[in-house]
Amino acid sequence: MMEELKDFALILGRIITIFPLLLTMTMFMGKRSIGELPIFDFLIIISLASVVGADIADPNVKHLPTGFAIICICLFQVLVSKLAISKRKFGKWITFEPTVVIRNGEILVKNLKSIRYSMDNILEMLREKDVFDINDVQLGIIEASGELSVFKKATKQTPSMEDLGLIKKTGGISYPVIIEGVIQEEILKSIQLNRKTLLDKLNQKGIQSYSSIFLCMINSAGELHLAYNTDDNRYEAIQH
Repeated sequence: MMEELKDFALILGRIITIFPLLLTMTMFMGKRSIGELPIFDFLIIISLASVVGADIADPNVKHLPTGFAIICICLFQVLVSKLAISKRKFGKWITFEPTVVIRNGEILVKNLKSIRYSMDNILEMLREKDVFDINDVQLGIIEASGELSVFKKATKQTPSMEDLGLIKKTGGISYPVIIEGVIQEEILKSIQLNRKTLLDKLNQKGIQSYSSIFLCMINSAGELHLAYNTDDNRYEAIQH
């Protein structure tokens, strides 16, 4: 009996000490680790749960090594996240890429099968977006987090101030054609824009090199929106 009470007290002490550490390290990892769960962060959460669960449930597991393991796992997550931000190819390798599954009201079956989503999954996600007719969708994208982003056709969108002519119209969807100085060839192909046309647009605005561009977006009206990779985080919108 005394031995069991001792184990119960040990488990209670571990809960009291391990959860503040887990909370602290989760906050250190940032909102990304709890807001949306890319595959790598999902694995981190599972690992933390396994380590903490074993520590709480089994009094024979040493407590200090558990704390050390939690700290190491969280530091590893932060390191990998920073690498994923600074090295885009590495970031693409450890997570899922956004996948277009609907274009102009048509299901892209090949893309759907590649991410192992069923038609029922897509229809359910569309209903959650208040879309009950797939023909209303111009573009549907499964994001890295597994969520469905929907852009409705112009005729199915709720009229806005722009549509009423109260403010200047924008060009609709914007596509990231340059990210961290790298031209996104796949995106250029999907919007039927070639590299030469993009470079010509940049040259007409006096931009000879795109290596210093942090982000270049182009919308359906052909307007470029640039964010330069400078220390003062300078932004500039250029219209063409």
